[in-house]
Amino acid sequence: MGSPGPATSSSDGHRSPFARLAELLAPHQPGKPLIALSLGEPQHPLPAFVGPVLAKHINDFGRYPIAKGIEPFRRAAANWLEKRFALARPVDPETEVLVLNGSREGLFFAAITAARTVAPRQGRPAILMPNPFYPAYGAGAQASGCEAIYLPTTRDNGFLPDLDSLDAETLARTVAIYLASPANPQGSVASHDYCRRLVQLAQQYGFMVLADECYSEIYTREAPGSMLQAAGPDFANVVAFQSLSKRSNLPGMRVGFAAGDRKFLSAFHELRNVAAPQVPVPLQQVAVAAYSDETHVEENRRLYRLKFDLADQILGSRYGYHRPAGGFCLWLDVSAHGGDEAATVKLYKEGGVRVIPGSYLARVQADGSNPGAGYIRVAMVQDSETTAEALHRLVQTLD
Repeated sequence: MGSPGPATSSSDGHRSPFARLAELLAPHQPGKPLIALSLGEPQHPLPAFVGPVLAKHINDFGRYPIAKGIEPFRRAAANWLEKRFALARPVDPETEVLVLNGSREGLFFAAITAARTVAPRQGRPAILMPNPFYPAYGAGAQASGCEAIYLPTTRDNGFLPDLDSLDAETLARTVAIYLASPANPQGSVASHDYCRRLVQLAQQYGFMVLADECYSEIYTREAPGSMLQAAGPDFANVVAFQSLSKRSNLPGMRVGFAAGDRKFLSAFHELRNVAAPQVPVPLQQVAVAAYSDETHVEENRRLYRLKFDLADQILGSRYGYHRPAGGFCLWLDVSAHGGDEAATVKLYKEGGVRVIPGSYLARVQADGSNPGAGYIRVAMVQDSETTAEALHRLVQTLD
């Protein structure tokens, strides 16, 4: 099968979806007290250890951090990976882990690193990504000077890129592919066989797999795996990106890590050492405590599970709802309710519920279609009582 091709150009192609949402809703006022479910910002309580650890290491704000991360952080991240995932061997904290200011800046700089370090391509270098996608992927592709190729993720392909659609010509010029599992926004999880096949393509054609796994700890059934499990003992051609934002309810702390292919991470470190923000040592110490504790993560999952129980009860089979395998978002089909923009405005004006149109999270494909059109994303980040109220309002407003 042929390549799905790049998205067509659009004046909104590189704008923040949240800036577009603000413009869409600006002429209107919420019809009821506002419930914001548009931004994927966790609202659960902070872990109890955060304050004491910060206080203990407060003086470390008085010195510059090293770019690669302090040794206790890298060791804690490596130990967590070993315990959490069935890896071929333990990750080396010295050469195979780097601290990040959350996963977003890492995903952005990784595209630039891939463009610089991957062997010369046959044709214009390209970066592949699912469509819809996290905006940092598109920004990374643009900054790296590579062509962005958007791979539609729809219900028909399980909301994961169709690897069979990638022809040899496309793969031969690919620098990297982004893959989120669990996916944002649909919550789909890539199987081990899917990951293994993608890694095999990467190793055959010499490109990088940039695995966005920031939602890996938010699930209600089986624990998602990691792309590192499919990479083999050298983790060749694979880097996984993790963050404490979702796992530990610390979106404002901006701490995460990248782990995997040591050759890539060496070049990645060199770039970040001169271009990326460093992570304050006290925040890394909080991360050491976070990656050493699972109790708060289990409680976090319990709270999300309760909210998905509410969605099961309140939504039923409306809007094509199904309980996602991972993540904390609902991906609801509102095509029968005027489309995603109209439904978003209606929910805001009449129900006081703010969501985001799915088309704002995606790009128009070469054939003119937008895989996000007709959907809204609902981030289940509020407490259970607020979530129940929002879901009831959603049904009452749309039906």
